[in-house]
Amino acid sequence: MSLHDSRPLAAAVAGPDQGRSPLILTWWAALWIGLFGNWPLWQRMAGMPDFDGARGTIFIAVFAGIVIMVLGALFSLLAWRVAVKPLIAILLLMTAPLAYFIGSYGVVIDSTMITNALQTDVRETRDLLGWGLVVHLVVIALLPLLWLWRQRVRDTRWFKRLGWNLASVALALLAGVGLAATRTADMASTLRNHKVLTKMVSPVNALWATGALAVQKTRTPKGPPQVVGADAHLAPRAAGTKPPLVLLVVGETARSANFALNGYDRPTNPELSQLPVLSYREVASCGTSTAASLPCMFSHLGREVFVDHPGNQETLLDVLQRAGLAVLWLDNQSGCKGVCDRVPNAQAINPARPDHPLPAGLCGSDGECFDEAMLHDLDARIAGLDPQRAARGVVLVMHQMGSHGPAYFKRTPDERKPFKPECRSSALQQCPIDQVRNAYDNTIAYTDHVLSQAIQWLGRQEGQFDPSLLYVSDHGESLGENNLFLHGMPYALAPKFQKHVPLVMWLPPATRQSQRLDEACLKKRLDMPLSHDGLYHTVLSLSGVQTALYRKDWDWVAACRQSRIEAAAPATPQ
Repeated sequence: MSLHDSRPLAAAVAGPDQGRSPLILTWWAALWIGLFGNWPLWQRMAGMPDFDGARGTIFIAVFAGIVIMVLGALFSLLAWRVAVKPLIAILLLMTAPLAYFIGSYGVVIDSTMITNALQTDVRETRDLLGWGLVVHLVVIALLPLLWLWRQRVRDTRWFKRLGWNLASVALALLAGVGLAATRTADMASTLRNHKVLTKMVSPVNALWATGALAVQKTRTPKGPPQVVGADAHLAPRAAGTKPPLVLLVVGETARSANFALNGYDRPTNPELSQLPVLSYREVASCGTSTAASLPCMFSHLGREVFVDHPGNQETLLDVLQRAGLAVLWLDNQSGCKGVCDRVPNAQAINPARPDHPLPAGLCGSDGECFDEAMLHDLDARIAGLDPQRAARGVVLVMHQMGSHGPAYFKRTPDERKPFKPECRSSALQQCPIDQVRNAYDNTIAYTDHVLSQAIQWLGRQEGQFDPSLLYVSDHGESLGENNLFLHGMPYALAPKFQKHVPLVMWLPPATRQSQRLDEACLKKRLDMPLSHDGLYHTVLSLSGVQTALYRKDWDWVAACRQSRIEAAAPATPQ
């Protein structure tokens, strides 16, 4: 008998190799992902005082068992011969980066974080890549995938497979409930006091958040945005007064706690501290990420209504433009999140205009520009606006790169780094915490310089306009407190550092006079609790726009506006 002829005999003796059941593969995946793909969760729980001692260790083990049972139940639905391998591969490739980002920066995954990821541009993505991510992909995803792809999968009639899969789901859920019942009190306390833990279970967190985001998108009305402020118009301007020029600088990731103007013990505001600015110390943001805060800041609704509002509405910039003002948005980041879609807008650098380069040193070889690039050639930008609108007034918005992390060191020119040594890595957890703070504080000091330069430019416009400057950051940042870095935590769970933002105003004497603002009153309000809710209404009042949308109680400066004298000079027609 030939070797070829002996194979069937060998197979008959050894028994047919029918391969592994799809359910076995899904349960191996649930065990692997539950234990290794969720290592940040187990590390977080092991470091919490609530889980000290033997009782805590037992609870962590029970919690891990429940996670594995939940994953097993979900994965059992995927246990079909054709689909099981590619679907497990997707779950592994999803879990590996989740483990890296949760473990490295302490972030949690919700619909807002998914939105941030979808809106991240190439520059931001590049900053987040590193060898740590590669290691996680290799260990958590690629190694088990090599094993998985070598496995033969047993075929079964579809109705039998469905029955086995449903039985697996039922048994997994029953086992999970049984485990939870052994630690009922501890489980209830944990879920009540540490809700963040449930958002760290991968990949359930990402799947749930993506589903929630999809549902949210379906609730958003299609078509053009709803018109708001249809009655917006310019108030008559008193004789002898100039049109307003409002420069709104939207900061990025700046936290109030690191502003020397607000009591920080490091000189992060050396230039602004020499200028007559107002720095408000108790300001709360709309959200903890740009994707959440930016649209909210430019909405008239206020945070409490906006977060649950499904509507697609016009923004503050639409209302200003409808009133007849010239509006311009300058961006040095990943876009305006829809806020500026219907008004003139431009990037700090325009690759389509090689004949109009920025001065040397303002942009790096990677295409990222420092925030000073937005100040370049501003006179020409203003001159390029509709002259009839500009004659009525201008609102200019600058969206900073600011203190965007984790690569803080990239946001400041080499000659503007007063705090050294600084962390030169995006893997913040691998740097000494004082070097992380140095790198971050350098970005605040650079923002101080940019704002000072902006005020100097505004000062040169006083012959033509009544200028004013508003600076407010979109959200704050965690710098290692409680092992958290960056931002984006759910608002209810986020530490104050991610929600407490700086607000700086510059209102020169001529502008205060035309706005009838009492300087002493403004200074008395520096410690008043404020929020992003007031931005919309403050810009309306400083730009002279009247509409039924305006809320005086939300306007940051309205309480210090004096009544107009009855014998005022006749108004100048617009």
